[in-house]
Amino acid sequence: MSVPNSYFDNTGRDDVLSGGAKLIPIVTNLGTFNVWTKRVGNNPTLKVLLLHGGPGGTHECFEAFDSYFPGAGIEYYYYDQLGSWRSDHPEDPSLWELDRFVEEVEQVRVALGMTSDNFVLLGHSWGGILAIEYALKYQRNLKGLVISNMMSSVPAYNAYARDVLMPEMDQAALAEIMAYEASGDIENPRYMELLIAEHYVHHVLRIDLEDWPEPVQRMFTHMNQTIYVMMQGPSELGISGDAKLSQWDRTESLGAIEVPTLVIGARYDTMDPAFMAMMATKFTHGESLICPSGSHLAMYDDQEVYFAGLIKFLEGLNAEGSQ
Repeated sequence: MSVPNSYFDNTGRDDVLSGGAKLIPIVTNLGTFNVWTKRVGNNPTLKVLLLHGGPGGTHECFEAFDSYFPGAGIEYYYYDQLGSWRSDHPEDPSLWELDRFVEEVEQVRVALGMTSDNFVLLGHSWGGILAIEYALKYQRNLKGLVISNMMSSVPAYNAYARDVLMPEMDQAALAEIMAYEASGDIENPRYMELLIAEHYVHHVLRIDLEDWPEPVQRMFTHMNQTIYVMMQGPSELGISGDAKLSQWDRTESLGAIEVPTLVIGARYDTMDPAFMAMMATKFTHGESLICPSGSHLAMYDDQEVYFAGLIKFLEGLNAEGSQ
């Protein structure tokens, strides 16, 4: 999901090392770059690393967690992935590969001193893809896993957009949207005007655009469009066929993930809520939470349900560990 910068004020890149923040060096085949993290709270047995969406999004979307996690005693970490807002912005396209992002997460984990005794990985949207891939390779390091508002199959996600969401749209508006995408004219203000009215306020965040929470506005303003388009494609109604993630599908591999896993979906999500509920049955120890009033950003438009279920799951991880 992507909104042009012109829709929101750009506040500028502020002090990247204010309280609790830390730059972590990430070694790649092109050299070493820094990524930005920030710790909030202190809990030696429960540390949640937040993987933002995009690709190319930012940690800012997670600022809703500030209203819930501290009171629950949960330690959590904001983190801008390489190429995102407060982290380094190398321009070599070979860096924007799923496997390299997995290794980046592992280097962040090591630098932050997280272990299977305390490490929980929460991925939202694209972050959910990254979290699943990380767990398939490195689950030995995890205490728990949360997949928020992401299906385990891009082809199934595209089918849901095509077969369910698109038919519900005004068909004249949809035809105009598709024409803009086909011609590559997605910077046209009319394209985003249509998309917001027909899709965003129904399935991304069910709040009038002018009332969108300020952290969400900042996140969209700071989106790295280059990474986003390369991996996801320019379309906002699915992932394009020539994008790097277009064929990603790990549904049949989910059973290999044995750590406790919570899958969060929402009734009005851009993703299929029934598919996300099904995903929970595929994990060895999976649970499902479907937010009945929420959309893709259910952490904002169905907040009470989202955080009550998430915190219950996280507290359960600690309860299991103490038995």
